[in-house]
Amino acid sequence: MFLSRLVLNPYSNQAARDLVEPYEMHRTILHAFGEVLPGDERVLFRVDDAPQLDAPLVLVQSLHEPDWTFLSRERSRSYLHRLVSPNPAVKSFDPSIHPQQVLRFRLRANPTVKQRADDGRAVRRGIVNEGIQREWLARKAADSGFRVLAVEVSPEGKERGRIHRAAETHDLTLLAVRFDGLLQVTDVTRFQGVLRIGIGSAKGLGFGLLSVAPLA
Repeated sequence: MFLSRLVLNPYSNQAARDLVEPYEMHRTILHAFGEVLPGDERVLFRVDDAPQLDAPLVLVQSLHEPDWTFLSRERSRSYLHRLVSPNPAVKSFDPSIHPQQVLRFRLRANPTVKQRADDGRAVRRGIVNEGIQREWLARKAADSGFRVLAVEVSPEGKERGRIHRAAETHDLTLLAVRFDGLLQVTDVTRFQGVLRIGIGSAKGLGFGLLSVAPLA
């Protein structure tokens, strides 16, 4: 796998647009992969902060190596923070996972539950109660080869945006929650799988990337 770190220019109009329109961020990121992605491959990303620079930071995880040279072209040259080098930074990584291993983790998720709308359609609704959010994470963990040892839940509110497809525009309202804590691996194969594909819904819109790091 490959992990890219992009520190954005907080004064770039294009970056500002992408930060408030997750689908536009998704489209910008996919430019780095051209035509190489199979239809079922998911590129995951998450927007974090770079506090020391007072700038937004985007982490991108992919199975294929990205080509970010398009961001140096005239139209996009101001997109990245000029005081950071290298920017973007790209590294390959293949985490060594073993049973019962304890890791630090971060997950920005869109926790939802399926419900019936008034017209009978099945719809996903955001889970706003912290206790139920913790239960949602515990269920996902059990399905994904790990258990949560400790977690801090940070609500990030509702994220709104739009998806443009053909002649139609669909409005988005996504509930964002960040989970930071400790996990323990219970099933190496399933855990390695979820590291690649992510957790929860809206994975193409900045949610679902499970980042892990050793305790030391």
